[in-house]
Amino acid sequence: MPSRYVTSVFIPLALLCLPLPRLRAAGVTLITHGFSGNVTDWIIPMAQKIPAYYRFPGTNFSCYEIYFIQDGQGNYVPTQSRIGGVLPTNAESGEIIVKFDWSQLAGSVFGGAPYSTTDVAPAFASALLSTNFIPELGGRALVELPLHLIGHSRGGSMMCEITRLLGAQGVWVDHLTTLDPHPLNNDGFDDRPTTFTVDGPARVYANVLFADNYYQQNSSFFGIDPSGELLAGAYNRYLSNLSGGYSQSHSDVHLWYHGTIDLVTPATDTQANITATERQLWWTTYESGGVDAGFYWSLIGHGNRLSNDEPAGAGAGQARDGYNKVWDFGAGLASNRQPLPANNGTWPNLIQFNLLTTNTLTVGATNLMKFYYQYGPDTNTTAKVQVFLDNDLDPINGDVDEVYQQTVPGTGTNVVNVITFEWASNPTTVVPGTYAIYARISAGGKGRYLYAPEILTLTPSLMPPLLTSPANYNGQVQFAVNGFTGQKVIVQASTNLAAWDSIGTNTLAGRTGSFVDVQAANYARRFYRAVLAP
Repeated sequence: MPSRYVTSVFIPLALLCLPLPRLRAAGVTLITHGFSGNVTDWIIPMAQKIPAYYRFPGTNFSCYEIYFIQDGQGNYVPTQSRIGGVLPTNAESGEIIVKFDWSQLAGSVFGGAPYSTTDVAPAFASALLSTNFIPELGGRALVELPLHLIGHSRGGSMMCEITRLLGAQGVWVDHLTTLDPHPLNNDGFDDRPTTFTVDGPARVYANVLFADNYYQQNSSFFGIDPSGELLAGAYNRYLSNLSGGYSQSHSDVHLWYHGTIDLVTPATDTQANITATERQLWWTTYESGGVDAGFYWSLIGHGNRLSNDEPAGAGAGQARDGYNKVWDFGAGLASNRQPLPANNGTWPNLIQFNLLTTNTLTVGATNLMKFYYQYGPDTNTTAKVQVFLDNDLDPINGDVDEVYQQTVPGTGTNVVNVITFEWASNPTTVVPGTYAIYARISAGGKGRYLYAPEILTLTPSLMPPLLTSPANYNGQVQFAVNGFTGQKVIVQASTNLAAWDSIGTNTLAGRTGSFVDVQAANYARRFYRAVLAP
């Protein structure tokens, strides 16, 4: 069992405790099907609605399909194609949506299920870890961004297996969502003969930050409408009333989740519909017809995962039940995760990253931030953490300013470190504006990105401007106004250094500007100064 202790480095600073505007950006959402499924029926319709979600952080995205082809020896190998959106380097949202298609191997009602999820998951995990699987990522792996894995039925087992395999390489998964998870012949929830395939169990492993599970129990003969199962360590939402929609409650679960992304009424996943009746019956008053449910708990939805609210009613479970409590990330401590059978600590991870000060500061003022990280098989390693200001929400398009970096010690696989640190933007290089903030941790040729949920507005520097290089041209006095971008500067003049008159106001577009006093010849002597406008 991992250590329950979090090491800490703290730099004191007085905090202004105000609510901060929040955003979530730059992540990978992966969706897969189960037995006798495909990506065409409901997965592609679900994925197409994500960019239209009211809290989606941007106007464009990248969408890929990962699927299997057979090589010359008849082996199934994963490949990919971009089927929608733009290049990842051109998507200001930084969001990548991926559909996992393993329909050739998932089985059918006629052909059985010849492949276990334990057989298929390694190929998908390798694809996520590979830095050249998607060339359009420019030498980056999908796991470098926060991951949200969504799986229905056997796909729930698949996604749990993928989290286990990623955990074996030290990779953390931000969010695991299981939709009526139903591993074949596993956990006692399948009535097929034992000669059928045995899938990996549905488990929430120690490398998952947040997990939610949506399930029903309407078992019928020979799995025609199978039941899902409760998932230990997740926020479990039992769906007791799924009348309408599909003819099968098992399929209604992914339709229910679709209705938390596609919030119009009626809504459709092209196979079944959500009408006003389902909006009324399927969600509680707290869940507001799907607005505050399901996808709401994703990074894109930015629901408060640490909330102690009970969306489905008293005694039905709190959202924070699904938060990792092996280490204290804010939800307390509890053994609510399955230990990883293996973890070599190869990949460095940023697990949480937050701005702690007010979200509006002047350029040059001190900011306080905090990050949780894990890296390395032991403490005899180091990683580099860098912090960047970004004009959009895509960390791989180069539109950034680095404002901080430090070297951090390895943690080993049983410890999570938290570091609180200060940084101040350089007024000579940082332009006032509103920024997203992200951090990158890197070590051993591998790296991961994570945006803070808070945004930061930097107002112009308060450092006083200076007047330099005076010159007299035919009775007109000209000089340079030196300050910082965005400063509103008032030039004042005096004949006695006691009484000052404002003779010009200008906002600096860069670090320097110029001013000409066309009235200078009217005075025997004149003094000048520059001050910031209030």
